[in-house]
Amino acid sequence: MDMETKADAGASREIREAFDDFLRAFDSFKDANDERLAALEKRSTDVVADEKVERINRALDEQKRVLDELTLAAQRPALGTERTVQPQTRERKQAFDRYVRRGDAGGLDALEVKALSAGSNPDGGYTVPLEIETTIDRVLAKASPIRAIATVRQIGANVYRKPITTAGAATGWVGETDAISQTNTPTLAAIDFPAMELYAMPAATQTLLDDSQVDIEQWLASEVQIVFAEQEGAAFVNGDGTNKPTGFLHYTTVADASWAWGSLGYIASGAAGAFASSNPSDALLDLAYAPKQGYRANGRWVMNRKTESTVRKFKDSTGNYIWQPAMSADQPATLFGYPVTEVEDMPDIAANAYSIAFGDFARGYLVVDRIGIRVLRDPYSAKPYVLFYTTKRVGGGVQNFEAIKLMKFAAS
Repeated sequence: MDMETKADAGASREIREAFDDFLRAFDSFKDANDERLAALEKRSTDVVADEKVERINRALDEQKRVLDELTLAAQRPALGTERTVQPQTRERKQAFDRYVRRGDAGGLDALEVKALSAGSNPDGGYTVPLEIETTIDRVLAKASPIRAIATVRQIGANVYRKPITTAGAATGWVGETDAISQTNTPTLAAIDFPAMELYAMPAATQTLLDDSQVDIEQWLASEVQIVFAEQEGAAFVNGDGTNKPTGFLHYTTVADASWAWGSLGYIASGAAGAFASSNPSDALLDLAYAPKQGYRANGRWVMNRKTESTVRKFKDSTGNYIWQPAMSADQPATLFGYPVTEVEDMPDIAANAYSIAFGDFARGYLVVDRIGIRVLRDPYSAKPYVLFYTTKRVGGGVQNFEAIKLMKFAAS
C-alpha cells in the first residue's frame, strides 16, 4: 500500500469515527431534550435539564462542524500527482511556474500571443492553467454552500442576460370543428447577471518560491479557494448587487399570500423573533408547502447552524423529531425529509429576520462565472513578500422568484 492510499484510508477512518461520535451525541441530545419536554408538560422548569440540552446541542454543533471539515478535506482534489498531460498544457504549466517563482513572464507572453487569448490582463496579469482553475472551482462547489445547490453557468462575457416568461401563453380546449380564438401571448422579460470581480491576495516570501520542492499549484489553490468561498458565499445570501452578486435576501419580500413576480414570498413564524410557543413546527411545515409542487420535489432548507440547533428540538404531532441526522458522513441532515444546507451567512433568529429559506435553489438562484482566473505578481508593494493579486469574475442573483420562499420571524 503506497503512502497516498494509506493517507486516504486514514482519512476515511477518521471521518467514520467522527460520524459515529456525531450519531451518539444526537442520541444523547434526544434523551436530554425528552427530559426537558417532560418537565415542561408538568408545568415545571428544570434549569439543570435546560442547561444539559444546550450543552449537548452545542457539542453536537461542534462535532458536525468538525465532521464537515474532515469530509471537505477528504474530497479536495490532489494536485501534483503523476498524470498524462498534453504538451501545450505542460508548456503552460511550466511557464506559469516560472512566472510565479521568478517573475519570468516571457513564456506566458508567448503562449498568450500564440493562443490569441482574451484572458491576458493588460496590466500584467495572466490566466492560471486550467488545472488550477478547475481545482479551485471544485473546492468552491464544496465550501461555498449556495454555489453547491444553485445553478452555475460559465460565461465568456461580462454580463449574462437570461430571458424569462413572467406570464405563460394562454391555452384551452377546442373541438374538432370549433372556431379557435386567439390566446394571450406570453409576457417576456430579461434578467441581467453581471460578473463582478472577486479577489484574493496571498503572499509568499521569495525563499519559499525559490524552493523547488514547493508545489506552486497546490499552494496557490489552497491560498485563494477558501477566501473566494467565504466572500462569494456571503454575497450570494446578503450581497446588495453593488460590485458584488445580489443575494437572495436582498430582494423585496412580501407575505406569500400576496406574492408577485420580482419579490420573494415569506411565511411568518408566529411570534416576533421566535417560533410560536405552541406547535412551533407548524410554521416550518407551512413553509415546506409554500412553493408549488414542482419546486418541492428538489426543495431544501437553508439556515445557519445556530438556527438549526433550535429546530433540532422540535417534534411532530406523533412525537418524532422532525430533524434527522444524515445516513452517512457525506450526506446532509434532513428536516421533514428535505435536506438541510448549513449557510453561516444566514441571519440568526431575531425580530423580523429571514433566518430560514426553503425551495429549489437550482431553479431559483443562478451563479455566473466568467471563464478565467487571473494572477498578477507584485514583488514591490510588501517587500520582502511577493503578493499575488488573484481575481475571479463572479455574479449571481435570483432567476426564478417562485422557487424560493422565506420564513420571517414575526407574528404575521
